Amino acid sequence: MKNPYRSLLNRLLALQTRGRTLPLGGLAAPRRRAPAARAPRVLVFSPHPDDECIIGGLALRLQRECRWRVVNVAVTQGSRKDRQAARWKELADACAYLGFDLVATGPHGLEGVNRETREREPARWAAMVETIAALLREQRPRAILVPHDADWNSTHIGTHLLVLDALAACPQLRCFVVETEFWGAMATPNLMVEIPPRDLADLMAALSFHVGEVQRNPYHLTLPAWMQDNVRRGGEVVGGQGGAAPDFAFATLYRLRAWNGQALVPVHEGGKLIGAGDDLAALFKE
Repeated sequence: MKNPYRSLLNRLLALQTRGRTLPLGGLAAPRRRAPAARAPRVLVFSPHPDDECIIGGLALRLQRECRWRVVNVAVTQGSRKDRQAARWKELADACAYLGFDLVATGPHGLEGVNRETREREPARWAAMVETIAALLREQRPRAILVPHDADWNSTHIGTHLLVLDALAACPQLRCFVVETEFWGAMATPNLMVEIPPRDLADLMAALSFHVGEVQRNPYHLTLPAWMQDNVRRGGEVVGGQGGAAPDFAFATLYRLRAWNGQALVPVHEGGKLIGAGDDLAALFKE
């Protein structure tokens, strides 16, 4: 018997090749209803333009299924000054496609969001902390998404430190904190959220609006593979060692805790596997 996996692999490669011919950006946004004025808010703290699409599956489901308002906070606009204006336009188009609100942290975003600035330039860091704290006080989110503390990239780690310092400056605020991963896998995720194919296709389409980035590296096309691997890993790391993998095609892994005004505290025992038909809002009951 011939190896049938050769044919399967060749088909996958052919689809990947075809994907490179698809348009980048310029797509009509899906039809949607606007959230209510007093809908719960989830803030997505994006270290770079494009992170809102990569890790935003949970936020997109909260918007579509629970009618939450999603606000993407552009912590930086990238480190290349000659690309910042273009990246902001790409980001605005991507957020418009997904129906996310967009908030800037400054005319060109924040600069030097990393551990080194925190340790060596306390005054500069304190000013950035106040910028984020002011946003938290204004927005009063029910939940926030922020990279975890070991997400490899210096700006991702810096964004984690910045947002946690800003939370500490808001002792009256209570919210859920959802840590995200991309560059570095979390050792202890406790939440796996299935991303339905329709939502994943829209995340890929939105990511394609970041034209200058995906032209040099078409990572919008590899997003499904990453989410498939999340199912493999999350089945055991979140679901329990030796357990059967859930019947998900695609998923994103997160760590869900709550900010009680002083520290991050657990909200659920064990790991949670949230399928496409499950009630997301139940995770975030106050």
